Amino acid sequence: MEAPSIVVDHLFLTTLFASLFASLFLYLFSQQRRSRENLKRSERTQSRIDETLTVKSGDGVGVDIIIVGAGVAGAALAHTLGKEGRRVHVIERDLTEPDRIVGELLQPGGYLKLIELGLEDCVKEIDAQRVLGYALFKDGKHTKLSYPLDQFDSDVAGRSFHNGRFVQRMREKASTLPNVRMEQGTVTSLVEENGIIKGVQYKTKDGQELKSFAPLTIVCDGCFSNLRRSLCKPKVEVPSNFVGLVLENCELPFPNHGHVVLGDPSPILFYPISSSEVRCLVDVPGSKLPSLASGEMATYLKTMVAPQVPPQIRDAFISAVEKGNIRTMPNRSMPADPIPTPGALLLGDAFNMRHPLTGGGMTVALSDIVILRNLLHPLTNLTDKESLSKYIESFYTLRKPVASTINTLAGALYKVFLASPDDARSEMRRACFDYLSLGGVCSSGPVALLSGLNPRPMSLVLHFFAVAIFGVGRLLVPLPSVKRLWLGARLISSASGIIFPIIKAEGVRQMFFPRTIPAIYRAPPAPSSPQ
Repeated sequence: MEAPSIVVDHLFLTTLFASLFASLFLYLFSQQRRSRENLKRSERTQSRIDETLTVKSGDGVGVDIIIVGAGVAGAALAHTLGKEGRRVHVIERDLTEPDRIVGELLQPGGYLKLIELGLEDCVKEIDAQRVLGYALFKDGKHTKLSYPLDQFDSDVAGRSFHNGRFVQRMREKASTLPNVRMEQGTVTSLVEENGIIKGVQYKTKDGQELKSFAPLTIVCDGCFSNLRRSLCKPKVEVPSNFVGLVLENCELPFPNHGHVVLGDPSPILFYPISSSEVRCLVDVPGSKLPSLASGEMATYLKTMVAPQVPPQIRDAFISAVEKGNIRTMPNRSMPADPIPTPGALLLGDAFNMRHPLTGGGMTVALSDIVILRNLLHPLTNLTDKESLSKYIESFYTLRKPVASTINTLAGALYKVFLASPDDARSEMRRACFDYLSLGGVCSSGPVALLSGLNPRPMSLVLHFFAVAIFGVGRLLVPLPSVKRLWLGARLISSASGIIFPIIKAEGVRQMFFPRTIPAIYRAPPAPSSPQ
């Protein structure tokens, strides 16, 4: 009677072992298939890199992309495209460490893009400081505005640093790639043939005139670009100048925060750039500055600006003025208005600038690089000018919502923060400070826009007019009067006069209705399989 059970046991064991063997076979087969796919993907990228061993000649033979300029945008782009397997030739006027008074504060939204590009280690080992928000000061009052970072990793925050150290770190990282060639030289012109940009003509640091050719030339040579005129319609405005100082060994009232003083006639900024230094930027409206050589500037800073500086850092401010290392920088604004040109595109401050009050420039540039990388990734053949031109057009459309939101906020906030003899403008300024002081969504919403964490155009407009309506509501409490009603109407009119011209310059359709533009729906071509 025991025999049947033994047979059953044998059958059970046989089935069990067969199932285990089949499962193991299927697992090994799937792993082998996945390995083959990964190998093909790696070979596709590696094949691009291996071809670069012929790139090192001065005539640009074998180059996929020429990048003009190796600032924040150019260096980050060189590393990004180099990692994609592109053969990149970077030509930079001066490869020594830059010494600038702007481009020192990277918003959290920009830091997220830095992580996405694999460049987050470039803010390490340069004594960069974490920035967790802003503190606003006005008429003896202050309010603290924190970045809404709860949903992000603990490492995500703003970063402030010496611009030159950050740029050098990115240049060094890009230069480690075998398919990126970084050369010091001055690009004098774009090489054009039948309306197509074929490359650049440049002068080496030894004075030799050379040409470099590539299917795509990306111009990102900064705010003083001499090449942008053939690639866009520049409408550069200079609403003000920054006067820069470095305060040493002083404690800001709110550690790890940027400080904005709503001064008279315009804002004063403070933020740490190292563990022992604080950058001060004094905004001076208009194009004319007090003379540095005659001492007029030092007198202006001591008598007009110093009394408005928070008491905790006033002595350090005066000491910095007396030390005499005073720098100036024009604040430029230029909406993006490209001329689609086969074989070339613009990027960074050469293409698009906004007032640096909000520190949004690097966030826009890094966001643009992410978009451009994703667009170019499937394009294995950059010599197809017609196809390449279509995707460059898509780039100009896809970047608009984020870039325009940051640009519009910078322009509008600067105008609101300016002191004005006009009652309506003054009321708007007070309303903005008090609205942000309310906390909750009234502070987190605008700060999310400012930080680049939520760069949505409609959110910007809603909060901007919420400030205006908040200001009108205060005028009508407890009892409205004809005078107050009139001031409220002028406040709304003033708010509209600030934001609508900026939106118009940025492009209403591209900013708010990008999905009505055919270029945004253009699907990338399928990558060709390696032979």
